[in-house]
Amino acid sequence: MEEALKKKFEKGPLNFEAYFSEKALKMKASEIRELLKLVETSDVISLAGGLPNPKTFPVDIIDKILDEVIREHADKALQYGTTKGFTPLRLAIAEWLRKRYSIPTSKVDIMVTSGSQQALDLIGRVFINPGDIVVVEAPTYLAALQAFSFYEPNYIQIPLDDEGMRTDLLEEKLRELKAEGKKVKLVYTVPTFQNPAGVTMTEERRKHLLELASEYDFIIVEDDPYGELRYSGKPVPKIKALDTEGRVLYLGTFSKILAPGFRLGWIAGEPHFIRKLEIAKQSVDLCTNAFGQVVAWKYLEGGYLEEHIPKIIEFYKPRRDAMLEALEEYMPEGVKWTKPDGGMFVWVTLPDRVDTKLMLEKAVKRGVAYVPGEAFYAYRDVKNTMRLNFTYVDEDKIREGVKRLAETIKEEL
Repeated sequence: MEEALKKKFEKGPLNFEAYFSEKALKMKASEIRELLKLVETSDVISLAGGLPNPKTFPVDIIDKILDEVIREHADKALQYGTTKGFTPLRLAIAEWLRKRYSIPTSKVDIMVTSGSQQALDLIGRVFINPGDIVVVEAPTYLAALQAFSFYEPNYIQIPLDDEGMRTDLLEEKLRELKAEGKKVKLVYTVPTFQNPAGVTMTEERRKHLLELASEYDFIIVEDDPYGELRYSGKPVPKIKALDTEGRVLYLGTFSKILAPGFRLGWIAGEPHFIRKLEIAKQSVDLCTNAFGQVVAWKYLEGGYLEEHIPKIIEFYKPRRDAMLEALEEYMPEGVKWTKPDGGMFVWVTLPDRVDTKLMLEKAVKRGVAYVPGEAFYAYRDVKNTMRLNFTYVDEDKIREGVKRLAETIKEEL
């Protein structure tokens, strides 16, 4: 026995990598989450995360609801649920979409997901074959790229400007592809207070995008986690509200308007699409956590969400303003940034010669962190940009953080 054990250990360490699938070997950790690990235990002012501020969480309301849920709905809240979601919550979401966004309940079905991140993964499972052409904004939401890339699409990047995705450039690309005998499978967009750029697509471009979807036969994934966080400007119709053909899958979430810890999102779409997504979800987690769904249902049904949104806006607006004012005051000539009407982010563009990924270490040493923009491009082909978050730290730290960042940039220039 001792000899056998000796021989076993003489083989050396196990080659763990040899057991992973080809897809697993291609997986990469989220650069943002790795960066947050770096700064969360230090004195660095982090403008890097995309976290809601805990002070906006409706703790008193949740405490009240929890008592009611345990007393009156424990049989539902503590039990397995249906894959599509807790029916009263689904109906409440549908009514919210009708009342708030003029999305007809008769034309959509709702499926509740484990955060909108699961919705993105399910869309990849259901709609993307290896080699399918997927259009994304440049820049785009990093976690969407992570979700879709597992299914091996070919990406086409369409640039943004202050009015959102350049649908004129998309139209040109669609013509080129058609001439080559190719077509786009889906277009992914965060049209309102975009992550990471903060810009909002105009109503004219939203209509144009729908016209292109009809003409060139593709579906649209409208991801809308920030739409309620408007601090200035006039609301723009949801793309889904303008959709007459059922081509738009609309993604929403409770993470920014209730609390991210519940991990609750939803997909609203044409019932045939939702049915296939529901089947795909059955093999993933059977059902979204029932307890959180019952809480969210009472949150909506009790009118608490409508009352709480203005409080979130009142809390975040001064932080948005503080960041824009600090950028104006401290940034050197040649640096540009977006001026969002809402959401959580400002996008900063530096002169071409500056690589923000290489500059990050210097910024952290100076006591400030940001997210290098490279990660938000499907082909990582833009090096001189960064994303700043203004929701998590207070105004004084925002100003100090921007000042430190500006000093770092001046050294690079």
